[in-house]
Amino acid sequence: MIIPTRSNALALFRVLGPILGLGVVVLAFVVLAPGHPVTSADIRNITLQSSITGIGALGVAIVIVTGGIDLAVGSVVAVSCVVTALALKEGASGPIAAVLAISIAALAGSYTGLLTAAFRLPAFIVTLGAMGLWRGVAKWISGSTTVVPSTDGGLGSLVRLRHAGPWWQLSPASFIWLALAVGVALLLARTVAGRKFVAVGSNAEAARRCGIHVRRTRAAAYTLCGVFVGIAGVIQFARLTVGDPTVASGEELRMIAAVVIGGGSLRGGRVSISGTVAGVLLMSFLSNRSDVLGWPNYIQEIITGHIIIAAVIIDRFRSRSVASDAEGV
Repeated sequence: MIIPTRSNALALFRVLGPILGLGVVVLAFVVLAPGHPVTSADIRNITLQSSITGIGALGVAIVIVTGGIDLAVGSVVAVSCVVTALALKEGASGPIAAVLAISIAALAGSYTGLLTAAFRLPAFIVTLGAMGLWRGVAKWISGSTTVVPSTDGGLGSLVRLRHAGPWWQLSPASFIWLALAVGVALLLARTVAGRKFVAVGSNAEAARRCGIHVRRTRAAAYTLCGVFVGIAGVIQFARLTVGDPTVASGEELRMIAAVVIGGGSLRGGRVSISGTVAGVLLMSFLSNRSDVLGWPNYIQEIITGHIIIAAVIIDRFRSRSVASDAEGV
C-alpha cells in the first residue's frame, strides 16, 4: 500500500487547489445570490474576458517560472491594441495588422529581457519603468485619443460566436486561449527549451554549471511573453474594434495573480498552466458576478487584492513546506 507523504499531498493540492477554489467561488455566489443565475450572456463575457487575460497570463507564467516578473504586460496590451487599429486605419489587412502588433509586442518583451539580462538589472524595477514607458508609447502613437479604423479587418470574428446554442458560448478567442495553454504546458514539460526555463528558475547557479546560458534563457522568456501579450492585445482590439491607449490598466496584476493563484511560485521554478487557467476563470467569474450584483468597483478591487495576498501567503507556505521536506530527507 502506498502511504501518501506531505510532498505528495502538496503536489496534489497544487493541481486541484485552484480548481477547487474556482468551484468554491461559484458555489458561494449560487448560495448568496440565487436570484441572479449565470446566463448565457454571462458565460460569453466571462470566457471572452478570460481569453484576453489568460493568453497574457501564459506569457507571464513563462517569465515567472524563470524567476522573473513583468509588470509591463498591461501597457504592452494597450500598445498592441493601438498598433492594430493604426495599421487597419492605414489600409493594412487584418492578418497583417495582427502580425505587426504581435511583432511590436515581441520587441517590447525583448527590450525588457535585454535590460534585465545584459545589464543584470532587477526585473521588478525594469518592468516597473517599462510599464510607464509602453503606456506612454501607446498614448504617443495614438495622439492620446482613441484610434477608430473604418473596418476591423475581419478581426472581429475572433470574438463572435459561431453557434447560436444558448450554452455554446465559446468564441474563437477562447479556443485560441485553450490551444495556447496546452502548447505552453507541453513546452514547459516536454521540450528542452521549457526545461531550461524551469531549471533557471529553480536554481540559476546549478543551471549555469549544467551549461545553460541563464541570461539568454531569461531574455528568451521575456520575448516569448511579449508574443503572448501581443496576441492578447489583438483580441482586445477585436473586442473593442478601436485602439484605446488606456485599455488594460491594471491587467498586469490580474495576470500575475492568476499565475500565483494557479500554483506558480514567485520565486521561480514552479508553475501550473491548468492552475493558471483556473485562476483566470476565477477572477473573471468574480468580476462578472460583482457587476451583475451591482457591487461598486472598489469592492471588486478589495476582493481581488485579498485574493492576491492569500495566494502569496499560500505560495510562502508551500515553499516552506517543500524546504522542510528537503531538509528531512
